[in-house]
Amino acid sequence: MTVGNQMSKAIATVQSAAATMKTFALETQDQEAKKTFEQLAQTFDSALTTLQGRQQYIEQQEPQYKNQ
Repeated sequence: MTVGNQMSKAIATVQSAAATMKTFALETQDQEAKKTFEQLAQTFDSALTTLQGRQQYIEQQEPQYKNQ
């Protein structure tokens, strides 16, 4: 598995985790749990931004990894 493929897989995984936390936050009635799920979703969104920036850097440095 190439670096590009690994990065794409990591991004997809983090996107899925963020979406799951957002769904949990919407579905729960427990306000404390809702807050926790929202905070986790924000953490995953932040990680996603970081990973996407890293992916862009990799693509600039190593064009062979682009769109794999």
